[in-house]
Amino acid sequence: MAQSLSNVYVHITFSTKNRYPFIDGEIKQELWTYLGGICKAMECNPVRVGGHSDHVHICCLLSKRITQIRLLEEIKKESSKWIKTKGKRYEQFYWQDGYGIFSVNPSETEAVIKYIDHQEEHHKKRTFQEELLAFLKKYNIAYDERYLWK
Repeated sequence: MAQSLSNVYVHITFSTKNRYPFIDGEIKQELWTYLGGICKAMECNPVRVGGHSDHVHICCLLSKRITQIRLLEEIKKESSKWIKTKGKRYEQFYWQDGYGIFSVNPSETEAVIKYIDHQEEHHKKRTFQEELLAFLKKYNIAYDERYLWK
């Protein structure tokens, strides 16, 4: 084949360290925009960015030029540095070490967008931990719970 073609959508999620609720109304929308900008700069066009007080969801089109780990490292590193400049309240901000990244069928991106858009409602009924466990079950991912929440 003379061309390299790719159309890989991913749903990324990760939380603040110890799931501390740093992501408040003061910073939330600006953070979503900033995270989307990082993705775009890495040729991983964002479809939707959102989350809740203690975690983030990103749906983007993964560039064929970048690995998953490099994308996640840049997103977390750059956004962490940026958040710390947003005032005294955020000086101790850190992301958790791990992350979840899941493939998305292109025909299901609308469902992922709706899911991300309704995080506030969703988390009135379910914690981030319950949400992540449901993703791991849905995608049949083996894990060791001793290390999942560190």
